[in-house]
Amino acid sequence: MSQTGTSRYAETYARWRTDPSAFWGEAARDIDWIKPADTVFDPDAGIYGRWFSGASANTCHNAVDRHVAAGRGAQAALIYDSPVTGAKRTITYAELQDETRVLGAVLAGMGVKKGDRVVIYMPMVSEAVIAMLACARIGAIHSVVFGGFAAKELATRIEDAEPKVILAASCGIEPSRVVAYKPLLDLAITMSAFKPDGCLVLQRPEGPCTLVADRDLDWAQACADARAAGRGADCVEVAATDPLYVLYTSGTTGKPKGVVRDTGGHMVALRWSMENLYGIAPGEVFWAASDIGWVVGHSYIVYAPLLMGCTSIVYEGKPVGTPDPGAFWRVIEEHGVVALFTAPTALRAIKKEDPDCTLKQGRDMSRFRTLFLAGERADPDTVKWAEEKLGVPVVDHWWQTETGWAIAANPVGLGLLPVKLGSPTAPMPGYDVQIVDEAAKPVPAGTMGSIVVKLPLPPGCLPTLWQQDERFRESYLADYPGYYKTADAGFMDDDGYVFVMGRTDDIINVAGHRLSTGGMEEVIASHPDVAECAVIGVKDELKGEVPCGFVVLKAGERRAPDVIEKELIGLVRDRIGPVAAFKLAITVNRLPKTRSGKILRGTMKKIADHDAWSMPATIDDPVVLEEIEGVLKERGIA
Repeated sequence: MSQTGTSRYAETYARWRTDPSAFWGEAARDIDWIKPADTVFDPDAGIYGRWFSGASANTCHNAVDRHVAAGRGAQAALIYDSPVTGAKRTITYAELQDETRVLGAVLAGMGVKKGDRVVIYMPMVSEAVIAMLACARIGAIHSVVFGGFAAKELATRIEDAEPKVILAASCGIEPSRVVAYKPLLDLAITMSAFKPDGCLVLQRPEGPCTLVADRDLDWAQACADARAAGRGADCVEVAATDPLYVLYTSGTTGKPKGVVRDTGGHMVALRWSMENLYGIAPGEVFWAASDIGWVVGHSYIVYAPLLMGCTSIVYEGKPVGTPDPGAFWRVIEEHGVVALFTAPTALRAIKKEDPDCTLKQGRDMSRFRTLFLAGERADPDTVKWAEEKLGVPVVDHWWQTETGWAIAANPVGLGLLPVKLGSPTAPMPGYDVQIVDEAAKPVPAGTMGSIVVKLPLPPGCLPTLWQQDERFRESYLADYPGYYKTADAGFMDDDGYVFVMGRTDDIINVAGHRLSTGGMEEVIASHPDVAECAVIGVKDELKGEVPCGFVVLKAGERRAPDVIEKELIGLVRDRIGPVAAFKLAITVNRLPKTRSGKILRGTMKKIADHDAWSMPATIDDPVVLEEIEGVLKERGIA
């Protein structure tokens, strides 16, 4: 690993490699344990071993109560900022302790006990974070379902998790509409074979709902009653290997995959990452512009910042449209944010609407130090744009719902390594990342293959799927024995940098040549007129598959789309070569995306290939797929 003299990455990674148990045992000292571990890692427990066997603790105590006890009660824990409602609220650590105590008592009063599941179906409001922490406080296992998810998707998760209680809000608020959650919740409960004992519903003035008698309680009233009666829940002792939460991976077919997160390893890994990867100190303001319905929200809106004693932003808004593409810069200035974590999609949206970043002018962002990107591949063009406009390091990193924190990153806290555009940099301690072929044999540096992680996975990663051990083995461990399958493809260079080129199914086979659609997207995105793009492989009788690129042009672009399309075809031919067989660029108004901003390439491919497809549960706007289908028909493809 080549690096600058100031980074401690190489010696830190080497220290982990030499003695993983000593490394994580030392990291565990930053956590308040009720009972310390008998063994840091027990290779004989669980499916591939378990972390901190014999230990016990409570996550809510570590995220909230201990900071109050240490004299930080008056510090802001959460800042709720909602441009869609105009509401703002700051919650101190002392207030957060009180709120979680009261809500914990309400849940206990509804019959929730340690080990019971609680489904949380809520928008980005501070009560949603309080709900997660209250569950952790009383030892209940929360399962957050993204607010506004379709009733059928919610029903399958209710059936799988079998929650004692569901916590919900009456509605969610989008820039242009109010989304009624309660009818979706009622329908989901009707559809589900499993029925919860009760629901606690937060009435929002923008869209109040009707409560079902003998099942639903009013959130505000129930909390007011508990507070008036002096009821509060204390933190419950939980085994380190007990689940903290179950999070269902998006876009699953059939029975959903519930990723289990354990209590002990999760706290150790996240607390370590805040300091060493993100370079954040207690008391600083950290903002993950995501949603608590996704893993980023769990890890870096809720748990990691609070475990570190930071102030975390809960933002109910969008990067553009609430009210304009300067929304992020306002939040950073107003709340003194030192680091922002977002998806490249958000930056591309801002860049499309305000390419010169004029809305940042005049904003005091002097405390802002770092921009972190994850969730999808960060194309070099977007990274370069952000570096130039923001004047801070732009740090791409790569991880998954299953891992809960970064597999590969550029560790700001240990000292930045030289940036290589297109790479999330190097494996983090705990991850022995390797590139292998179909026979699980390592391939040489620079050679494309499947990215795998040698077992055991580090603390914080999933020990299994919820009540599906066999499916966990089949999905992640069976294809490459001794390794965890990331299902991502890529390569490592001579310096040990990881390059993630796309999901293994994003590698297309054109006349026997394995080509990365991510590599083609990189070239297309570098064109000055392109705001964003997606490349898929389309079935072809002659070559097996040929690439097809969908492009969205920048706002105000006046040149004819067919002229730009020809330029893009030439550009890919020049940079990747005729072997790419890239002859099809199609201009579209927008790309179909999930609510977390991931482009639905798989569904676009099915439409282009004339395969049967169903509307993805996570889609943001279903109409976009009809638009894509129309454009493909015009071109004689679908």
